[in-house]
Amino acid sequence: MFYYLMYGIQLIWYGHACFEIRASLNVLIDPFFRGNPKTNVLPEDVEPHVILVTHGHYDHLGDTIEIAQRTGCKVIAVHELAHYLRSQNVMAEGMNIGGRMKVNDISVIMTDANHSSSVSHAGLSLYAGRAAGFILQVNGCSIYHAGDTGLFSDMQLIGDVYRPDIALLPIGGRYTMDPEDAARAVALIRPKIVIPMHYSTFDVIVQDPLDFMKKVVSSCETNVLIMNAGDVLDL
Repeated sequence: MFYYLMYGIQLIWYGHACFEIRASLNVLIDPFFRGNPKTNVLPEDVEPHVILVTHGHYDHLGDTIEIAQRTGCKVIAVHELAHYLRSQNVMAEGMNIGGRMKVNDISVIMTDANHSSSVSHAGLSLYAGRAAGFILQVNGCSIYHAGDTGLFSDMQLIGDVYRPDIALLPIGGRYTMDPEDAARAVALIRPKIVIPMHYSTFDVIVQDPLDFMKKVVSSCETNVLIMNAGDVLDL
């Protein structure tokens, strides 16, 4: 592992798209634990102050309801998904693309993502708004979690406006960008560090992160950091 001691932040990857950012608050993103073959962590093992959910699919909404009901933490999601979560006795706050919320000293900005979203409930697939990504601004650090997304040209705008220090990008293909398109995304966003996610959790999204690294190195100056599930990165 490489350690970049700059911001007083810890970043933990639990596999798939699930990350925890520990700063003044513990922020958990897309808490998919049960059914996630990349982690032995269980929903009862985490104590977030805030959960961010990029969209309603089961591998991203994951264990949000269970964790939020147990801890009483706040959940932030797109408006329609937040409305559904409130119906499940969760303290959820909605926002939408381009919106900004302040949670203590952490700024949360919702970005676009090129993907679908729905919630499975009582055997039905319910509309859950649109998929999103998040920019977190904390301790002078800008972290971009892209959520599930394909490549789209406004990633360059995200790079220009929010200047992410760290980008967390899916590379699994089929349901999101593959390594080639994700490398193109890196060239648009131009973060200092990119961390691949959302790959090799299931057979249909098996990818070699070293292939992604080679493509990034050949196209831009961003550092690629390949994490293993459970790794803790001190920033």
